[in-house]
Amino acid sequence: MKKILFSLLLISSIMKIQAQTETALYPDAIPNSKPAENIEKHSTEPGILIISDISIPTYTVFQPKVQNDKKSAVIIFPGGGYFITASGHEGSDIAKSFNEVGITAILIKYRIPSDRTMPNREIGPLQDAQQAMLITRENAEKWNIDPNKIGIIGFSAGGHLASTLGTHYTDALIANPKNTSLRPDFMILGYPVISFQDGLTHMGSRDNLLGKNPSKEKKDFYSNELQITKNTAPSFLFHASDDDAVNVLNSVLFYESLIAHKVKAELHIYQNGGHGFGLINKTTKDLWMESCRNWMRHNGWL
Repeated sequence: MKKILFSLLLISSIMKIQAQTETALYPDAIPNSKPAENIEKHSTEPGILIISDISIPTYTVFQPKVQNDKKSAVIIFPGGGYFITASGHEGSDIAKSFNEVGITAILIKYRIPSDRTMPNREIGPLQDAQQAMLITRENAEKWNIDPNKIGIIGFSAGGHLASTLGTHYTDALIANPKNTSLRPDFMILGYPVISFQDGLTHMGSRDNLLGKNPSKEKKDFYSNELQITKNTAPSFLFHASDDDAVNVLNSVLFYESLIAHKVKAELHIYQNGGHGFGLINKTTKDLWMESCRNWMRHNGWL
């Protein structure tokens, strides 16, 4: 009996050590928010963790058992059309995969654009992305990471959010009294929404962020292939040619603009795979994550 009790206590202790803690993204008041009931919902459809109606943003730190000597970190933005977040196969599964090679991962549950919960819904997710970068940099010593080796990864609409952070980091939409850099050191974009141009964008993502009839100025501002400069972070992109939700040209045009501005970039386009395949594209034996790790090694982040 004592052995059984000891074993149960040991298992419980291990589970507590390995468990991740979800923490409020903002230590004080959430900017650009208004009083509203928290109606956040979690569901699994089918076998995919879906979180909807997010109004209270959080972060969860996934620490590797053995940290890589480069001490890099990756901030994760799951996709979901700015309507929900697919926080399992595009979130925690990705975090654990980075942990396997000693990289710290920070999973972000960002706000879903909503007139019910925020005065200006178009900037809410970007505020959360900027705050995620600020929190990560300012906790670098605590989390034993290199503040100059913090990258971001985003999928689908999360890829739009990541690329928006990566191209709009000079315009702080959050309190930043220490003037902490909000620029990611590298970007990884999976089947990303990049452009908000007619005929190319994912309309659901654009409608949910900007509304049904955005101005040309707004569409151009959030078309991130138009916002690249020579200071944009090196980027790794992957996409499937047969993606019928987000046109593969989103990745192609972003890559072409990176190259035009002499930014280091790598693009992997699969013949098949569709949209939303997460960590594993079941149509091929090629693993984008392994290619991504090789790219990170080549550039000194792994």
